[in-house]
Amino acid sequence: MFYRPEDGHGLPHNPLNAIVSPRPIAWVGTRGREGDNLAPYSFFNATAYVPPQVMFAPNARKDSLRNAEETGVFSISIVGYAAREAMNLTSGLYPPGTDEFALAGVAKADCVTIPCPRVDGAPACLECEVVEILRLRGQGNFLVLGEVKGVHLRDDCLVDGRFDVTRFHPLARGGYRDYSVVREVFEMVRPGEG
Repeated sequence: MFYRPEDGHGLPHNPLNAIVSPRPIAWVGTRGREGDNLAPYSFFNATAYVPPQVMFAPNARKDSLRNAEETGVFSISIVGYAAREAMNLTSGLYPPGTDEFALAGVAKADCVTIPCPRVDGAPACLECEVVEILRLRGQGNFLVLGEVKGVHLRDDCLVDGRFDVTRFHPLARGGYRDYSVVREVFEMVRPGEG
């Protein structure tokens, strides 16, 4: 099968999310004039090492985007398998000013380097300062780029000086309503790395 997106795919559901998967999930915490907000985004990734930078891409002008624009900061908490139900609950479309931390019963903590909430007890959390917000092609598509100013790592996820994802089983998003979980990893050495 081949299709041009502008012509449509002719399938019952858009396959793009299933093609680009699994995707890590950013549980984005923000604080705005109407209170605290927590929402998951699967269009998320790291973009640079030095200085460390990440991105998430909202597909609508939601609280996360508005708050990041107004305050210039956001946090990204990493979602483990144990938090899957709470994460899913925070994905709903709620009226502005709804505190999804409270709604989903998620423990909240203040960030250290920025005035922003984060998920207390998350396996890892990145405290981010907005670098740039880009408007992308299409209706309501944005790209939020942030520089990581602080990193929280849960102590039980550190093994021999390495952040061990098998300690918390990261949740990932697939296509449609699909999710996956990382339960095992393996190493490969690049040519020339010895």
